[in-house]
Amino acid sequence: MIIDLIEATRARGATLQAVCRELGLDARTYQRWLAREVGDDRRNGPKSTPQNKLTPAERQEVVAIATSPKFRDLSPKQIVPQLADEGRYLASESTIYRVLRDEKLQQHRGRAKAPTPRPLPEQTATGPCQLWSWDITYLRSSVKGAFFYLYLYLDVWSRKIVGFDVHAAEDGELASAVLERALADEGASAKSVRVHMDNGSPTKTTSFKATMERLGVMPSFSRPRVSDDNPFSESLFRTLKYRPSYPREPSRRLTPPARGSPTSSRGTTTSTSTPDWLRHPGVSPSRRGRDRPRCATPRLRAREGSPP
Repeated sequence: MIIDLIEATRARGATLQAVCRELGLDARTYQRWLAREVGDDRRNGPKSTPQNKLTPAERQEVVAIATSPKFRDLSPKQIVPQLADEGRYLASESTIYRVLRDEKLQQHRGRAKAPTPRPLPEQTATGPCQLWSWDITYLRSSVKGAFFYLYLYLDVWSRKIVGFDVHAAEDGELASAVLERALADEGASAKSVRVHMDNGSPTKTTSFKATMERLGVMPSFSRPRVSDDNPFSESLFRTLKYRPSYPREPSRRLTPPARGSPTSSRGTTTSTSTPDWLRHPGVSPSRRGRDRPRCATPRLRAREGSPP
């Protein structure tokens, strides 16, 4: 009896707090047991055996049926209904799972290949022009259902906007042109830059892939159906569109090209100067941002050596 043990130890001069600390028990719990006359340690639950516990013979029957040629490729969720169709009931699904786990038989069951765990790839930047993140976002126009598209390349380490352009269409060749211009403006070696992107259609075009191979730029893609693998670009887009200076009608400052103009074949419109609403607070194409928090994500990470 744990209560008798505590009382005997206290009679020898030990304090209640010291005894309870050694037993991993709170003093208030011990006092509550005394008030209720529990008489024993109730922390481990009842000592009685459940009446519906399987006997050793029943456990062996469960193992024999689960490993039989008829059911060895099925899960307990399939075994129990099939046995019920035959008018038999051995145990519940959870009990069969527990028995198989105790017998080290809860492995991959089925004809399909077992899933292969793969380590999560991580791209790390320890300096500028090592890892760039690029994406495309929508910009509203005066026509409902029609949008402008902001092409933006961001240096993950410094959060500098190394290249951007605004067009009236999504196209791999336009993205290639922005990438080449960004590399030239930064004076970066293409072979030392890794460009991370999502799985959008412009990133998979033949022209964009050919440009990256020609320049020697290493691509890095987000995982399929994972929306937060390109967080730096997405975060910048959110900051951009929720700034007070962001225009309610951007089409007043960006006008689609007229028909017959040299750029109308691809629906392209560009601007030689950066609009005020396209400037991130503290981060602009002209200088590196300093006032920013350090961020870490499953896919992209800038190490502590980055500027504060």
